[in-house]
Amino acid sequence: MNDAQRLSLLKRTLSYCYDHAPHYRQAFTAAGFHPDALRSLEDLAHVPFLRKAELRSYYPTGILAVDKRRVVRYHASSGTTGSPTVVSYTKADIATWASMVADCLRLAGVGEGSVIQNSYGYGLFTGGLGLHYGAELLGASVVPTSGGNTARQVKILQDFGVDVLCCTPSYALYLSEVVAESGIDPKELPLSVGIFGAEPWSDSMRRRIEDAFDIKAYDIYGMSELGGPGVGMECAGQDGLHIWDDKYLVEVVDPETGEVLGEGEKGEIVFTSLWKEACPVIRFRTGDISHLYDSRCGCDASDQRIGRIVGRTDDMLIVRGVNVFPSQIEHVLSKIQGVSGHYQIYVERKGALDDMEVYVEVTGELFNDSMGEIIELQRAIEHEMYAVLNIKVRVRLVEPGKIPRSEGKAQRIIDRRML
Repeated sequence: MNDAQRLSLLKRTLSYCYDHAPHYRQAFTAAGFHPDALRSLEDLAHVPFLRKAELRSYYPTGILAVDKRRVVRYHASSGTTGSPTVVSYTKADIATWASMVADCLRLAGVGEGSVIQNSYGYGLFTGGLGLHYGAELLGASVVPTSGGNTARQVKILQDFGVDVLCCTPSYALYLSEVVAESGIDPKELPLSVGIFGAEPWSDSMRRRIEDAFDIKAYDIYGMSELGGPGVGMECAGQDGLHIWDDKYLVEVVDPETGEVLGEGEKGEIVFTSLWKEACPVIRFRTGDISHLYDSRCGCDASDQRIGRIVGRTDDMLIVRGVNVFPSQIEHVLSKIQGVSGHYQIYVERKGALDDMEVYVEVTGELFNDSMGEIIELQRAIEHEMYAVLNIKVRVRLVEPGKIPRSEGKAQRIIDRRML
């Protein structure tokens, strides 16, 4: 899709929002903007941002641009930091969403005849039903396991001939451990593809999962406010997330100033939807940190491509003036032999200074080694952490199984400065 076509879609979307959603009419007017003033894609920078706090203020219906009688489904975020953000859907929204997810699955080689174990949570969370509808539209068979009951999940992986697993990457890693503990070689399962998302994960975690199951692991991107999973997807090249040109317009902005950044510059991802009827989002600040690619992908799936999410603005820790992302910790640990890949970051304030300690789970083999070898490993990890983060971090090695496992998004950070 060329820029002229996308500009036409954007004009239509802004006019629709101005005419049908009181929130946007008020916000545009307060900013001195009218949709008729849009002359180029760059003019979108004159439109005010939409923030999560504003979405929360419209609980329990969300920002609506249609009569409530046209809403056929509601989804919502977890609301762990306040009222949840509610997303509403018309029949057309549901159909478009399913087609987007189906397109994502096609990029990963999933198709008719594939057997998908969908271990994303069903319910208000968009992951379960989003993947489900897209997979069925594609013609695949879906086993709707949802989250939890891991022993049963392992049995289904064996008995149903599942070749595609959909869940969070942290849960996939946990599943591989449970499979191995049950006496099954994970590589002997019929799995060939993993569709993992809902939390940032690094290339090092990808390699761990791929090696454990002998599969190809793909990153899928989405969030409830944008409509759910299906916003973006990796192709076979596994080099960036393709964002559908006719469904979203993507910007990257400086998290502090809101200034639009250029291609290749890392910042906060901002999305404008071009398809949503019930609750369109205009310049929604996701809080996710990534960048726009400045070149096309060899597969030509989409002009827009963003880098994999490296963290969130609300996950970023500022420790002694240094920005720290969990992905940096994970990257360091991925290079260390003898650690399991499970970790938690604890931050607290001691006197006037911030103190960060990382609990790192070791493998069973290493846990049985001598104390001297364990101390040597601890020092090696601390040295590598300092080289990457440029701050001193205390490392505490813990026995296998000590770090809590998650059936959804992993809790990596415990910031006691906020308690």
